[in-house]
Amino acid sequence: MGPYRRKTLESCQNEAYGEGEGRLRRSLGVVSLTAFGVGCTVGAGIFSLTGEIAAHNAGPAVSLSFVLASVACFFAGLCYAEFAAMVPLAGSAYSYAYVTLGEVAAWIIGWGLVLEWGLAASVVAVSWSGYVQSALRDLGIILPTVLSQAPFAADAREHLYVTGAWFDLPAVLVVLACTALPLAGMRSSMAVNSAIVIAKIVALLVLVIVGARFVHPGNWHPFVPPNGGSFGVFGWSGVFSGAGTLFFAYIGFDGVATLAGEARDPQRTLPLSLFASLLICTVLYVAVSVVVTGLADYRALAVPDPLYYALSAAHAALGPVQVLVATVAIFGLVPVVLASIVGQARIFYCMSRDGLLWPQFATLRGRHDTPVFGTVITGVLAAVLAGLFPLSILGNLVSIGTLLAFAIVCLGVLVLRRIAPQAHRPFRTPWVPLVPIVGFLCCTGLMATLPAATWTRLAIWVGAGMLIYRYYGRQHSKLRR
Repeated sequence: MGPYRRKTLESCQNEAYGEGEGRLRRSLGVVSLTAFGVGCTVGAGIFSLTGEIAAHNAGPAVSLSFVLASVACFFAGLCYAEFAAMVPLAGSAYSYAYVTLGEVAAWIIGWGLVLEWGLAASVVAVSWSGYVQSALRDLGIILPTVLSQAPFAADAREHLYVTGAWFDLPAVLVVLACTALPLAGMRSSMAVNSAIVIAKIVALLVLVIVGARFVHPGNWHPFVPPNGGSFGVFGWSGVFSGAGTLFFAYIGFDGVATLAGEARDPQRTLPLSLFASLLICTVLYVAVSVVVTGLADYRALAVPDPLYYALSAAHAALGPVQVLVATVAIFGLVPVVLASIVGQARIFYCMSRDGLLWPQFATLRGRHDTPVFGTVITGVLAAVLAGLFPLSILGNLVSIGTLLAFAIVCLGVLVLRRIAPQAHRPFRTPWVPLVPIVGFLCCTGLMATLPAATWTRLAIWVGAGMLIYRYYGRQHSKLRR
């Protein structure tokens, strides 16, 4: 078997439902899981990347980009639900690949999820910094430029250049604060998360309802701006390219699956939570993006805080809504950073339990059995990246990592139906093989629209991961032994 050896479904189910030390506590129900999914989904994707995609790719048709991304996510979600109910482990797509495609594929997906979750915390922290600085500026407080911007920025071709700043201090501080919260235990973290998620949804609904009265229909024309002469710069290619980047906005969907090891009755709660979070987020994304592009010229939305900017540019009467959105964005982006750190620590935990990473990542400490080492490592690395790099580069890397994981999950359903056709499936993906094939093609198609520089960085990342697997993971694999 070698590097293509696979876990059996029986061993995964024993691991999921077994007793003993070193196991995560099952304490989360449908409401907590859905709140977690919405909390880590409704974040930088709507609060910041909406403006980037509208200004540089899709124009007012950014709402169509959200729809396209949600369609791909729906097909992949049907596949996720089957796996999550059958293999309720913390590793998400990594665990699913281990059962279906073998150890090497599982390693590549696990390493891709490190890219997805680790950088997601950084992306959201950069967005949070932008809203905090705008709010402080309105209060007459201006942070020094050297401490409020990343030292690197990217041009239209994603080539890096030096800005002269030192680092983005607010972004670093919010990541470090969110690293400390999970150490108090998941139940405490979920209570904080659920309260902020409710406030965030209410604020976005207020923006849509009140802002709709002040939209200027002229801002929607042309709805799909003509192509600027190259792929992805407006036109329909821009809509598709925008959907690829905005797939980052659906990262919370995978976040629900990473908590499978802590879900009560996972065969029922996981599929329900997956689709509830997807439905809520898609409706919010489309409604908010339509209103925001109607409030302000899409060309002016390339700022870290486009919702705040659109409200300030539209009408003085929207001042109270502007304050509400800014306040909720400042607090509402915190759960997204928190969820990203929590999700990444669970990926490390699962890979370490399989022997593919160092055993410290699987060690649970404290009264709440928290993977402390993985949480701290994730937080420190995310803080460094948030302080140094711009939103656009980090966002594309998160999107390509997410799409890669989703594509493998779709492929895995086809494989598992072939190698274990009689296995018990509490949730069955309908219309197989059509749904998995469509999901796989949607995800890989959106990956193809991302810039070439993003693919180069992904290749470098995967290459570095394969070196770790070659010299550590392969030798220490528990399945090999």
